[in-house]
Amino acid sequence: MKKFVILGGGYGGLTIAKELLDKSLPQDTELVLVDRMPFQGLKTEYYALAAGTVSDFELRVAFPELDQLTRRYGEITSIDLDAKIVHFQDGDPLQYDQLVIGLGCTDRYHNTPGAEEYACTIQSFNSTRQTYMRLNEIKPCGSVHIVGGGLSGVEIAAELRESRPDLNISIMDRGDRVLSSFPQRLSTYVHAWFKEHDVNAMSHVAVTRVEPNAIYNHDDLIHTDAVVWTAGIQPVKIVQDLKVAKDPQGRIVLNELYQIPDHPEVYVVGDCASLPYSPSAQAAEVQGEQIAHIVRALWKGETPHVHPIKLRGTLGSLGKKAGFGYGFLGGTALRGRIPRLLKSGVLWKSKRHFG
Repeated sequence: MKKFVILGGGYGGLTIAKELLDKSLPQDTELVLVDRMPFQGLKTEYYALAAGTVSDFELRVAFPELDQLTRRYGEITSIDLDAKIVHFQDGDPLQYDQLVIGLGCTDRYHNTPGAEEYACTIQSFNSTRQTYMRLNEIKPCGSVHIVGGGLSGVEIAAELRESRPDLNISIMDRGDRVLSSFPQRLSTYVHAWFKEHDVNAMSHVAVTRVEPNAIYNHDDLIHTDAVVWTAGIQPVKIVQDLKVAKDPQGRIVLNELYQIPDHPEVYVVGDCASLPYSPSAQAAEVQGEQIAHIVRALWKGETPHVHPIKLRGTLGSLGKKAGFGYGFLGGTALRGRIPRLLKSGVLWKSKRHFG
């Protein structure tokens, strides 16, 4: 029996599993899904879990229970590409014939002293729970500093404002505006929302050190009750340790079939893959669909037809009543309640799709 192993039950890995199971597996192939937990965490909504506006139960999607799918739970420690073996912290190694690496990302701290030790994060389900506990226990009128003015930083700043109206919330960015990768008009809209809701947007900030209850902008000491780090991502350490070609962001360089060139039995999906667009849940799902198509074609001895990935627009939330979006209807920028409703619809669809 051949083993097709998927490491990571996130957006990309679970999409591949679902697509392969929907189209039926070859009789001689076992599909194995490996993850720490028996459910997918909806990572696009971790900001709300950290802020305390949703429970973790609402962001869990149980993995499918099907006869054709073997589920294995555990902490992966390394991947031996030459021997085709996955090693675990506890339990026996897992041999594979074909492999998908979809292990996601972790924070990039840019060698900032103290950031990894003292800052909160929302990159995993467990770390987001801990961030919620830290933020929930801040004394009335305490201070929170969010490092990074990208999508995650903006969403958690706005959600935390709704959850804790008493807190002094600051979002710190090294550029001159939040959402610097979005059109200026969306940044202007978000800055106006922040001003109206008393969120302090700090620009041209260079975080040089994080200490317990302190963060430094250059040499200026800023007292704080909590620091939330949303200032960039990188592949997880297991992927960092692989001796394969990587791009400047540490993502694995792939061929046109999303395979590691020297190991064509290994596919990479999502945040670990070097692709010409920013990592996102949407990108991982679309890439997962294409990988499933490629795998099925190769199983049948056919030539896969790979089309350029087309992504829909990006949506973001400002609490539960407002939001923003870009890339829809020929690049139209959306602001207000409609993009927030659209984002809620995407979440509902994700739960039904994977559940």
